Amino acid sequence: MFFTQAIVGLPDGQTLIQYLLSQFSLLQTAEFFLRIVLACACGAAIGYERSRRFKGAGIRTHIIVCCGAALIMIVSKYGFADLTGPLGEVMGGTRGADPARIAAQVVSGISFLGAGVIFKNNGVVKGLTTAAGLWVTSGIGLAIGSGLFTVGIFCTVLVAILQVLMHKFKIGADSFNAYRITFTVKEDDLFREAWREQMREWEAHTTESSMEKRDDGSVSYEMTLRTTQTLELEDMMDFFSNRTHAHNVSLNDLH
Repeated sequence: MFFTQAIVGLPDGQTLIQYLLSQFSLLQTAEFFLRIVLACACGAAIGYERSRRFKGAGIRTHIIVCCGAALIMIVSKYGFADLTGPLGEVMGGTRGADPARIAAQVVSGISFLGAGVIFKNNGVVKGLTTAAGLWVTSGIGLAIGSGLFTVGIFCTVLVAILQVLMHKFKIGADSFNAYRITFTVKEDDLFREAWREQMREWEAHTTESSMEKRDDGSVSYEMTLRTTQTLELEDMMDFFSNRTHAHNVSLNDLH
């Protein structure tokens, strides 16, 4: 009742909440939901292709970004319907208002905050999904603030469910473990062939590597591997156990 008395220009007997919810029909709201879900599907398709190439931004990141973009577009197009009445009259105190100006600053400004949580560690980029989550959260805030309550709540539930499910059931490159390994070995043709065979057995892919030849003829390697298997230092030592010139063997889990 407070809002009914305080807001000038509302139809008689309507609260602010009732007025905002009356701006869009159930069919229109369902269409908003469909747009967001379709955007998530498109983002997933692009993210799956990227993850197969072991890129930093995988399926989850692409889904969240595409979902946030769809939400912000909906807010941009329909979020200011409450500034006018049913017959097009301007609501009290809103003449000349430009709410899109502030919303645009939020979208760009939150990007700098997201950039602060992205970092690269030994060839593995971390924080992309967290940054995307911050960005879509800003979109949800814009939706709620503009009065698109149902769309904002729907997007909140959708993103939360996707985050939980895709963290538990990883798909594509998101399911790969990352390891940083170093070793020094007397390299020859037999070693190179044995190492390639070991990589196939581990189902591992090299995403970054460097090597340094030493004066004694040995070669020091440092590389980042992605594999669906869980590797332990003992696995490395088993491989190098019958190679007397191997030393400085180490393995670090990057997750």
